[in-house]
Amino acid sequence: MLPLVYHPNYSCPFPEDHRFVMSKFVRLHDYCLQHGLIGQHNLFQPETVSQQVMSIAHAMPYLQMISEQNDDTDPDNKKAWRRIGLPWSQGLVERTFTAPNGTLLTAKLALQYGMASHLAGGTHHAHRDFGSGFCLLNDLAFTALSLLHSGEVKKILIFDLDVHQGDGTAAILKDEPRAFTCSIHCEKNFPFRKSASDLDIGLDKFLEDNAYLEVVEGTLNQLLDQHQPDIVLYDAGADVWQGDELGHLNISWNGVQQRDELVLKTCLQRHIPVATVIGGGYDKDHTRLAKRHAVVVETAAHLFAQYLD
Repeated sequence: MLPLVYHPNYSCPFPEDHRFVMSKFVRLHDYCLQHGLIGQHNLFQPETVSQQVMSIAHAMPYLQMISEQNDDTDPDNKKAWRRIGLPWSQGLVERTFTAPNGTLLTAKLALQYGMASHLAGGTHHAHRDFGSGFCLLNDLAFTALSLLHSGEVKKILIFDLDVHQGDGTAAILKDEPRAFTCSIHCEKNFPFRKSASDLDIGLDKFLEDNAYLEVVEGTLNQLLDQHQPDIVLYDAGADVWQGDELGHLNISWNGVQQRDELVLKTCLQRHIPVATVIGGGYDKDHTRLAKRHAVVVETAAHLFAQYLD
């Protein structure tokens, strides 16, 4: 069965009416359990990572700041947390220092088994010394730098298909030539000040399935031909869906599924390990949101059984 990575602390106590749906992680886990995607031996749990280990991707003063309770009397601190957009809690700190290690574990499992999926991840707006857009720590940059530093891989492709541009990942990895960052996103959308990825493709608002899939397929094949990465980190943002509250694209549910199958099958047919993270997704219907995030996991599980089991 497809290796899956999850930790119970991912859905920490959190305001139910917040735009960021913190419960989506446990809901996604439960959906996978109910639909037979979790067996006796394919669910893996990451350990919490230390500030020292995280400093490969983030500045130590920033790591210390987010670990400490928000000080409302400090205007700089208050401004930093407003930019992040999440209320501080000890539970948030614990899940924040666990999830990046979850993506790293997923990548290691992908290197071992050919493919693996993280039931979280894709926090691509976090920069080296500040957080933004509901993202505190950048799991994609952390994973890329950790794998390169350990020598487990020599070249990495981060293929980011979240509807929002991966500005934090681009900024952190801009001086790392062994990690190629590609972001295909809705151009007129958050973040409004973008950092340059190695390749950015900004899409027009309300783009539909066929045109979108053509861009994804052509770009991925070109990058795999040119760079021949040892692993692909795939950010399968569910916010490209036409009904997403913050998306602005017009991609059908079937189009999202086709996209995920296209990306994963292309990597598998080329024998390139691929690790998936769920990326963004915004929906007042929390059950539907979990089901949306499950699309990439269900697709990966199907292809894993077909190609790798």
